[in-house]
Amino acid sequence: MAMAGDAARTVPPLSLTGPRLAGQEDLLTPAAQAFLVDLHRAFEPTRQQRLAARAQRQARFDAGALPDFREDTRGIRDGDWTVAPLPAALQDRRVEITGPVDPKMVINALNSGANCYMADFEDSTCPTWENLLVGQRALRKAVTGQLDWMAPDGSKHYVLDATSKTVLIVRPRGWHLDEKHVLVDGQRMSGSLFDLGLFAFHNAAGLHAKDRGPYFYLPKLESMEEAALWDDVLAFTEVRLGLPVGTMKVTVLIETLPAVFEMHEILHALRGRIAGLNCGRWDYIFSYLKTFRRHRDRVLPERGQVGMTQPFLKAYSELLIQTCHRRGAHAMGGMAAQIPIAGDPIANEEALARVRADKLREANAGHDGTWVAHPALIPVAREVFDEKMPTPNQQQVRREDVAVTRDDLIRPSLGTITRKGFDNNVEVCVRYIAAWLDGQGCVPIHWLMEDAATAEIGRAQLWQWLHMADNGGGHLHLDDGTPVDFSLFDRALMTLPSKLADRMKLPGGSKINEAIALLDELTHANELVPFLTLPAYERLG
Repeated sequence: MAMAGDAARTVPPLSLTGPRLAGQEDLLTPAAQAFLVDLHRAFEPTRQQRLAARAQRQARFDAGALPDFREDTRGIRDGDWTVAPLPAALQDRRVEITGPVDPKMVINALNSGANCYMADFEDSTCPTWENLLVGQRALRKAVTGQLDWMAPDGSKHYVLDATSKTVLIVRPRGWHLDEKHVLVDGQRMSGSLFDLGLFAFHNAAGLHAKDRGPYFYLPKLESMEEAALWDDVLAFTEVRLGLPVGTMKVTVLIETLPAVFEMHEILHALRGRIAGLNCGRWDYIFSYLKTFRRHRDRVLPERGQVGMTQPFLKAYSELLIQTCHRRGAHAMGGMAAQIPIAGDPIANEEALARVRADKLREANAGHDGTWVAHPALIPVAREVFDEKMPTPNQQQVRREDVAVTRDDLIRPSLGTITRKGFDNNVEVCVRYIAAWLDGQGCVPIHWLMEDAATAEIGRAQLWQWLHMADNGGGHLHLDDGTPVDFSLFDRALMTLPSKLADRMKLPGGSKINEAIALLDELTHANELVPFLTLPAYERLG
């Protein structure tokens, strides 16, 4: 008779369930697979504990609790310590470009003249198996200087500029995402560990030899314990790959509301390898919505009215600058999502003026650099930071004038919900979801580069606005007095296809109906789904 242990031993340590792609054996070699297995076995139990802690915290917020600074870590906040010195390659990060990991984007970003390129496996990459492996292959070739790409019609050949000094920084997926195409001991692997582990396995030694890291951006952390988990993962990786401990440097995106109350603690947990914190403004707004989804007194106005001058966002960015500079780390600014408006020079200049104003605000506040989504914005951002920041960074700007309290960080915002704003949320959500389901992670919509973070704002706002009446407070209203109810939402959904007359020309046009159905399902659900990409991922092949 076979014993239970015999059956368990028949499960292969690692199995690949995705479609077999040409060349994947060069990436997923037996040695690489063994390394991924070791990462999973070492850290998956702790990842699950951290995700459970997130859910428990959110349950307290839903019951009326408010986030606050931790009493048990006061000693860290009050202590006199700094992070490890920054490497030369990360001293000057005044303009960083971000984008997905397809070969054309990788080449254009590294050739763009930006100081750094954040190669994004997260919000701007749809995690199809093909996208992930194509991205890993592109980055591997880029590290060795061998990446090129030919347009499908043969009209243009893209080649890396051998003289480029743009520093590569890789963003893996967040702790909440699985990689369903890789099973370890029959269990899905963490998307975070797969993305970072496979990249590091193939590229860490080469980058280290060039004094280029490897370097990473870490997304969507909510606590110092999640940061400590990353520190353990990186130390484990360094030892296994023969790198000195502390070689891998990271920048953490402060893009969740719980994390803003633990910035000192996150820096401390990663103090041997952290280079800075980043104002991930779009995900931060989404996290504010999600954290206070049951709090009627903290409902935000429509997305277009939630800018960085809103008091809670101003407090967040200035506290981040103060915290980072006190600890010897960079304080990176947020994303300019605008893209050039072709054929309308007046509208294009107005958009560029908004970018200049935003970057001027960041530079004057003391940020050490900023993000852009399009190469055309690099000169705009660089001009501002070159004028205001003649030194490589602004760590000498300590912002001792900043005195941010708990209430400042959660202060309600003034504003309205207009019919245009409501309908725009519906349209952007549907169009982005459709493109995502079709394999595209960043999509130009109304001259903004939308990614998962911006779509999440619209999706979470719709849910919150529409479910407020369920909490006994009655319906919210548009600025013209119209109740914000499900009949308003249903009409917006039903009329959307007629507004998208040329929808088959849009990214993901064939998925519009499926996207409408998914947004309808998520918005009518009694509970706000934590991340849009969780149910959407299950619909990918």
